[in-house]
Amino acid sequence: MKKGWEIKKLGEVCQFQGGSQPPKSEFIYEPRENYVRFLQIRDFKSNKHLTFIPESTKNRYCNESDILLGRYGASVGKVLVEKKGAYNVAVMKSIPNEEILNKRYLYFYFNSVDFQKRLKNVASRSAQNGFSKNDIFNFPILIPPLSEQKRIVEILDKVFSAIDKAKANAEQNLKNAKELFESYLNGIFENKSGDWEEKKLGEVCRIISKLIDPKKPQYQNFLHIGAGNIESKKGTIKKLKTAKEENIISGKFLFDERMVLYSKIRPNLMKIVKCDFEGLCSADIYPLSPINKEITQSFLYYLFFTIKFTEYAIEGSQRAGMPKVNRNHLFKYSFYCPSIQRQQKIVEKLESLSAETKKLESIYQKKIEDFEELKKSILQKAFNGEL
Repeated sequence: MKKGWEIKKLGEVCQFQGGSQPPKSEFIYEPRENYVRFLQIRDFKSNKHLTFIPESTKNRYCNESDILLGRYGASVGKVLVEKKGAYNVAVMKSIPNEEILNKRYLYFYFNSVDFQKRLKNVASRSAQNGFSKNDIFNFPILIPPLSEQKRIVEILDKVFSAIDKAKANAEQNLKNAKELFESYLNGIFENKSGDWEEKKLGEVCRIISKLIDPKKPQYQNFLHIGAGNIESKKGTIKKLKTAKEENIISGKFLFDERMVLYSKIRPNLMKIVKCDFEGLCSADIYPLSPINKEITQSFLYYLFFTIKFTEYAIEGSQRAGMPKVNRNHLFKYSFYCPSIQRQQKIVEKLESLSAETKKLESIYQKKIEDFEELKKSILQKAFNGEL
């Protein structure tokens, strides 16, 4: 260890303060005089839905320079900074002894792999998957002299700024790749040729599957697809299990490789898939069979991903308590449909572009992941005294 550097317990150089919990009857969702922003677990994810509470001496407050830690569930170890207001019991404020510990240095320590791993291990032993201030008092932290802490912080800020800029470029490229395909797809269905005929969905496909009893022996080894297994806007499925493995008892639809599966729950999620096997799907999924000589399976599949169709489905689902597309509304959807031969040519182009888009997405996604790993590696060096 370098001269003048020490390993201390976190509790020796930092205090922690838990939050307060006013009654929900006091919550409002727009700024108002004599109210302050109320920070909760959801604020670690987004700034979209803000909560405000009356100013009170009972509240625990923070300002933009404070570092907040998430204490429970998926928020354990999440770090929140540059926020001003009151915070609740699921959030903890750190108060470093700034004669010994630089606040920005502490921020980077909280984001280090070692701290995050230790904290998650401690939290997992709790029934609530959470931790208290006493739980982290004995965590070791490398404390160089303040001048060295500031030097390390300057290096980390500079390097992380460059990494974040490169990551933002990769994220924009990823977004551009997705938007390019979506633009081409929607353009095809909007810029119809003169020989395209107006059709209603009920004229080109139907639901011929009947609900079956998944407890019967002949269906026990069939894979089951629920809405949760279909990835939003991707047309892919994940984590499938058999009817037996899931111990399914309620009625399910039988589907095969000729059908398109469309989830009728929350149509904004665009959960659509075509499979190359026979299986069972949830009653909340429509197994749609294309009518021969009217529409191909793949053309029907891509139709469901268009903006126009999705907006129609969302509009029809808003009348229900749970957003859900009913069968009558679905089959009344009107669109222009070309001949089978033209459909096949369009699908060839779409699938070629889709394959290229997925390659680009894979490249940019890998870059984004690599940037996050680089940050972790640099932090590891910093808190091992190797930066």
